[in-house]
Parts: sequence; C-alpha cells; structure tokens
Amino acid sequence: MKLKIFVTLKPGVLDPQGKAIHHALESLGFAGVNDVRAGKLIELEVADATTDAQIEEMCRQLLANTVIENYRVERA
Repeated sequence: MKLKIFVTLKPGVLDPQGKAIHHALESLGFAGVNDVRAGKLIELEVADATTDAQIEEMCRQLLANTVIENYRVERA
C-alpha cells in the first residue's frame, strides 16, 4: 500500500523557509503572493496489513513533530 504523508507547520509557528521562498518570489518579480508556508511530503510503501493505528504511530513518533507540525495521511 502506498501512502503520502503531508507534514505542515501549525498555524502561528514561525516558518523561516516559507519567508525565504516568499522573499525570493518577490525578488523574481512574482507579485500577488501574500504568504508562503513550506512543508514536506513523505511517500511510504507499506505492507497491506499495516493498520491505521501503526501508520498514526509512525507519524507521531518519527515523521512529524506534533508539537509544531500537523500531518495528513493519504492512501495513493
């Protein structure tokens, strides 16, 4: 089974990478970009027998820092 794990910073958490991207876009002449939030995509291929609870535990223990990040799992 293929999974996509989308990890994003929680609202209110400072995003220096997003700020740098925003500044670079402005420097390149792209107007109209109001805000940028950077995140990450993790693709996993797991055994079909892997449970939702196991997937959630993977995310909580390693793939996302749940203090400052949210995550969302999609089955591909």
